[in-house]
Amino acid sequence: MLLLLLHLLLPLGSDGAQNSNTTSEGCQIIHPPWEGGIRYRGLTRDQVRAINFLPVDYEIEYVCRGDREVVGPKVRKCLSNGSWTDMDMPSRCVRTCSKSYLTLDNGTAFLRGGNRPALDGAWVDFRCDPGFHLVGSSRSICARGQWDTPKPSCQVKRTTYTGRRAVYIGALFPMSGGWPGGQACQPAVEMALEDVNSRRDILPDYELKLIHHDSKCDPGQATKYLYELLYNDPIKIILLPGCSSVSTLVAEAARMWNLIVLSYGSSSPALSNRQRFPTFFRTHPSATLHNPTRVKLFEKWGWKKIATIQQTTEVFTSTLDDLEERVKEAGIEITFRQSFFSDPAVPVKNLKRQDARIIVGLFYETEARKVFCEVYKERLFGKKYVWFLIGWYADNWFRTPDPAINCTEQEMAEAVEGHVTTEIVMLNPENTRGISNMTSQEFVQKLTRRLGSKKAEETGGFQEAPLAYDAIWALALALNKTSGGSGIHSSGGVRLEDFNYNNQTITDQIYRAMNSSSFEGVSGHVVFDASGSRMARTLIEQLQGGKYMQIGYYDSTKDDLHWLGADKWIGGSPPADQTVVIKRFRYLSQKLFISVSVLSSLGIVLAIVCLSFNIYNSHVRYIQNSQPNLNNLTAVGCSLALAAVFPLGLDGYHIRAGHFPFVCQARLWLLGLGFSLGYGSMFTKIWWVHTVFTKKEEKKERRKTLESWKLYATVGLLVGLDIFTLVIWQIVDPLHRTIESFTKEEPKQDIDISILPQLEHCSSKKMNTWLGIFYGYKGLLLLLGIFLAYETKSVSTEKINDHRAVGMAIYNVAVLCLITAPVTMILSSQQDAAFAFASLAIVFSSYITLVVLFVPKMRRLITRGEWQSEAQDTMKTGSSTNNNEEEKSRLLEKENQELEKIIAEKEERVSELRHQLQSRQQLRSRRHPPTPPDPSGGLPCGTSEPPDRLSCDGSRVHLLYK
Repeated sequence: MLLLLLHLLLPLGSDGAQNSNTTSEGCQIIHPPWEGGIRYRGLTRDQVRAINFLPVDYEIEYVCRGDREVVGPKVRKCLSNGSWTDMDMPSRCVRTCSKSYLTLDNGTAFLRGGNRPALDGAWVDFRCDPGFHLVGSSRSICARGQWDTPKPSCQVKRTTYTGRRAVYIGALFPMSGGWPGGQACQPAVEMALEDVNSRRDILPDYELKLIHHDSKCDPGQATKYLYELLYNDPIKIILLPGCSSVSTLVAEAARMWNLIVLSYGSSSPALSNRQRFPTFFRTHPSATLHNPTRVKLFEKWGWKKIATIQQTTEVFTSTLDDLEERVKEAGIEITFRQSFFSDPAVPVKNLKRQDARIIVGLFYETEARKVFCEVYKERLFGKKYVWFLIGWYADNWFRTPDPAINCTEQEMAEAVEGHVTTEIVMLNPENTRGISNMTSQEFVQKLTRRLGSKKAEETGGFQEAPLAYDAIWALALALNKTSGGSGIHSSGGVRLEDFNYNNQTITDQIYRAMNSSSFEGVSGHVVFDASGSRMARTLIEQLQGGKYMQIGYYDSTKDDLHWLGADKWIGGSPPADQTVVIKRFRYLSQKLFISVSVLSSLGIVLAIVCLSFNIYNSHVRYIQNSQPNLNNLTAVGCSLALAAVFPLGLDGYHIRAGHFPFVCQARLWLLGLGFSLGYGSMFTKIWWVHTVFTKKEEKKERRKTLESWKLYATVGLLVGLDIFTLVIWQIVDPLHRTIESFTKEEPKQDIDISILPQLEHCSSKKMNTWLGIFYGYKGLLLLLGIFLAYETKSVSTEKINDHRAVGMAIYNVAVLCLITAPVTMILSSQQDAAFAFASLAIVFSSYITLVVLFVPKMRRLITRGEWQSEAQDTMKTGSSTNNNEEEKSRLLEKENQELEKIIAEKEERVSELRHQLQSRQQLRSRRHPPTPPDPSGGLPCGTSEPPDRLSCDGSRVHLLYK
């Protein structure tokens, strides 16, 4: 022992480690701890003995012998510096005490002074379950691998009633978890056991005992305790589970042990399945009992659309399936259904996105706090919304601090205000005494004193406590009837002490006794239906000012709604189940329509004036040379196009929906024919001018000929093509009224109303195809017209003397049309902008066309007085003076001016060259003596004489004037 003590005190020798030297070869092998060894991975013993160093990153593992455990690092790794990891922490093999002391049958062992396994210095405290007493020491200390005292045991307490045999009840109370109902239900059960056991007329030969565990409302935890109850003595005659998930597990397994299951807090509709749960009863009604009440309230307040959000557990899924069937029968629709497992953030956002107003929430209390924290964040509360929740939460559940949420108490209170709960009547509203000889109010007072809390109502399961209390009474009465007790239920029976898990006979008798139960309890009249579920009334409450207020009762068996009229709403009345969508058409601005209509009317008047002027002066030669009939067609086309502005601005403000197709056809025909006549006649002029008068072989005026019928035939062809296309369109795919809807708008004055803006359009099934055809060939005409106008700008002809004005009009019309057409398509959803672009393009193009074509003719005839006809002009002059000759004169004058300008520039250049020549001659005379006079009497070259007398080299003079 002395050697062992010295070994433990050595700082490095405690694990047998030697100082590791830094080496490039790796780490030096270290020795194992006392009573332990080292596992070298991948190496045999011989290999370990043959080497002194292990490579970098190599790991070793400590192992201990016998009942010892490694204390300290269990694995070490070789570092690059040649040392092992955690060398400052020794690894030891220490004795551990037996693990059997860490569990206790019918009790609990609490390990103190360390974690598992139990090492030297640790101790265990023992505590027995209710109904058992501890035999042995309540504490045992681990020293040198052994416990200092023998392991105690929990033995059943002896009955306090002489001659009464104990009958055991196995219970699972959820003291925590999703529904901590055991906090109040367990004291209620203990109260009921005391009251039942004190009675001499009920089970006089037996005493009911309770063995319970905390299931934490968790099926996994419940499974562990269920098998402890079943496999450990004493035998339990009945099982008493709590929440639905645990009851589902217990009830499904209990049939294998011939056990009756009686639940006080299970509401899952799935538990009503007699084939799956043949021995199950419950004093808590099924959650489906809420659904008839909810449907009744939906009908009362006139709601036809609801939404749901649920926690993904069987109880809520089954309840929601049942609700879906019931609302469908009532003509109510579940428009949106959401579920979540633990995080409700996304489902709540989806409810907001779908404009859910009436929302049924199915979840446990802990999840309810998470949901309403998200509800507050999404602002899914207030006078627009109504939430329907389960009524078995604690009254101040939303004020309970919860680390799982990040909302304050005030925010939670604001989010839950006004919600409605449907709650099974769990406390008899009538002040009458039942089987326990106690009124419901006396029960509440007694339970409150037992809980010893100033806020007993906030204790988990406080509302369900009467059901737990009555569950023990239902069991006691059924067992009393089975055993043939001397009370009011007495009959020939069996010995309850003979019950075992293989005795089907006693189970059947208990089942029949339970099935026929009928008595008055503190929760009201207790009776079970064919599925073993409690039948009860429903209480309707509403949270008003942070407190639940009763607003009505509903008895589904009698379809009786007892309304108290205490409901209050944030908005003064129940909200609508959905946003009331009001369809509102976007009509054209009447000021804009009137303004453009006035411009269009003036344009039509101008077109009529121009047409009248052209017809009246058709005998004038100047008018005759402009092809007046084509100009007349242009004026008519402009009138039709301007007239199309009126149906273009007509909408539902002026006409009924039935007349809209006629307006659509009027728009199409007026615009189509107006364009074909107006632009087609101008295009015809330019086309034939380009065709006839731009050919090289016909340059001379006298050879140029133009037949009028060809012009009219071209216009007729264009108009006929339009009429043919429009007729086919109208027959095959007629225009009709279509509605375009926009994003909903919420007015500020009413939050329950949403405005759906709509706009009327003229459309057809193949609208894009027809528009493509029209825009295609008319766009080509526009582009071709621009090209022809450019090509013929310098042509001068007597046959069509206004083709330049026509070209200018074509330019303007083409540009306006090519810009307006795509812009109008883009702005089709903006009625004012689209109408303004289209109508003003029509008005301006028509105005420009009329002004350019007709105003110059009016001005010429007025200013020059050329009102006479061709015959009168011939009589006065004897010859036909026409515009062509005057045009030629103007061209000659212009050409003469250009030539004079060129001559002036040449003369200036000649003067400059003469000056340069004289300078050169003077310089030459200085260098050479004067030459003798020419015998011929001529002057020498270089003398200063006028240019016309020079007789020098002729080539130089020629160069000068060149």
